[in-house]
Amino acid sequence: MAAIYIFTMDCIIARKLLELRDEAQSLQLQRFFKTAPGQYGEGDRFLGVRVPQTRSIVKHTLASAALSLKDTESLLFSQWHEIRLAGFLVLVELYSKAHRAKDHAEKRHIVEFYLDNIHRGYNWDLVDLVAPKILGQWLVEHPEERTILYRLAACDDRLWHQRVAIVSTLALIKNKEFGDTIRIAELYLSHPHDLIHKASGWMLREVGKAGGMQDLCAFLDRNAAIMPRTMLRYAIERFEPELRKAYMKR
Repeated sequence: MAAIYIFTMDCIIARKLLELRDEAQSLQLQRFFKTAPGQYGEGDRFLGVRVPQTRSIVKHTLASAALSLKDTESLLFSQWHEIRLAGFLVLVELYSKAHRAKDHAEKRHIVEFYLDNIHRGYNWDLVDLVAPKILGQWLVEHPEERTILYRLAACDDRLWHQRVAIVSTLALIKNKEFGDTIRIAELYLSHPHDLIHKASGWMLREVGKAGGMQDLCAFLDRNAAIMPRTMLRYAIERFEPELRKAYMKR
């Protein structure tokens, strides 16, 4: 008797991504995302599927059927980076849908689910493409819950939780609120990891771009002489050459 296979929507997403597997691209991505022993992405495995392809598969799947958090969880626990990315992109879409429907309870449920599954986003793109659009957007609407950011920032042994804390503030920056970005960046002045320096410098640069140049310069005046060089270079990237040079000399 022939076996009968029932493909759920999460299985269909995974199957489509597996069909696009590209060994040469996989090797390039493994080098780019630092997956060798001792590197930040150690052990992460790639199919070699590009982000636009993954987005397209998620978009077309969601257009034909609804996915649940249970489906999303299945994707997030894949061994493959691109399948986990698809899971996080689905989660972003579920949050956006709940926001449009003004379904406050569902949004809270999704945020709590995301916080419980941050550890499945163990590479920087799985943080940067997701955190501002879920946790960040939630905190724009719920400033009383921004202590979440500081709890994540204090997770000294969890690099990705700490990156979520600073990158989530991008949503606040776009809302012209700069205080949490500045405070978390100051918490990270002595952080040992380059990925946190880059993320903090990036968010500081965004503060300046969003109209917070006074806040950014005040931060730099206090800290330019002691902050990690990578953080400083990212923060002043859009400054005029002479001003950039002056801060680097500190």
